[in-house]
Amino acid sequence: METTESQLQPEPQGEQPLVLSQEAQFYLQQSGKWASFLGIVGFVLTGFLVLAAFFAGALMGIMSKMSPNPSPFNVGPLLTVIYLLIAVFYFFFSFYLYQFGTRVKKGIAFTDGNLLTGGLEKLKSFFKLWGICTIVMIALYAVIFICAIVIGIGSAALSH
Repeated sequence: METTESQLQPEPQGEQPLVLSQEAQFYLQQSGKWASFLGIVGFVLTGFLVLAAFFAGALMGIMSKMSPNPSPFNVGPLLTVIYLLIAVFYFFFSFYLYQFGTRVKKGIAFTDGNLLTGGLEKLKSFFKLWGICTIVMIALYAVIFICAIVIGIGSAALSH
């Protein structure tokens, strides 16, 4: 006889409220305060990244024109796009943290389970985005590592 997942977990008997201890509520309240703070700091840093994107791109363009041997390829626009992409990702991390913080603080203050649930949903979104970015970065590192090995083998073969 096979046991299925439904046999291992009892079915819910209607909506049962989750009761949080005072200590758990305190920890969530403190986490909400820090998340709101980090979200606001993230918004400010996102603004600085956007400014840096345009200044760095313009500065690279000016420097390439002033060079004694100007390159036909201007890296300024590429640098601007890279900085803007980083700013977009940073904005969403900050946005999810800020939403988590504000909703959790209000949910605890007003004992509103829906606000608390909404805040925890934004925390889930934050960690989901973090996980996806981590997977993409690991894959990118793997591709770079493999390319470096192939290029190294190829250059070693050409030097002999």
